[in-house]
Amino acid sequence: MTDKITANKVVTLTYTLRVDGEIIDQSRDGSPLLYLHGAMNIVPGLEEQLEGAAQGDTVTATVPPEKGYGPRIGEAQEVPRHLFPDDAELAAGMQVIAHDDEGRQIPFFITGISDEAITVDPNHPLAGETLHFEVTVEALRDATDEEIEHGHPHGPGGHHH
Repeated sequence: MTDKITANKVVTLTYTLRVDGEIIDQSRDGSPLLYLHGAMNIVPGLEEQLEGAAQGDTVTATVPPEKGYGPRIGEAQEVPRHLFPDDAELAAGMQVIAHDDEGRQIPFFITGISDEAITVDPNHPLAGETLHFEVTVEALRDATDEEIEHGHPHGPGGHHH
């Protein structure tokens, strides 16, 4: 019997992600992606389309924004630079976490930096985009109890927090 991708399988895959025909991301030679199926380690639309695939299968998946990084919400805004710690190493594309008055975490992505201001956007850079994946399932195995408990796969030799 051939193993199929189902919940609690650790999946090793190589992938290419395109948006509007342009390659946005891809696995590197010798560095495949490992994820725990069913643990929300990857975007839901891709996980759904990988369900039932076997080792060696290539899956072409189109993921709409609602099942990817979501629709765009809100707009980018400039925040005074002095609101960030002086020693903070900031870079465009970096995710930062702010806290509201109730202490809830609010993720933002830095989209611009100047001496006076940091431009932050509440949207993931791929929010609102239709994602086109080409994925090859390189390997799969049953997750260990520890991996299931932690919600992600561990590399060779276990996991160190």
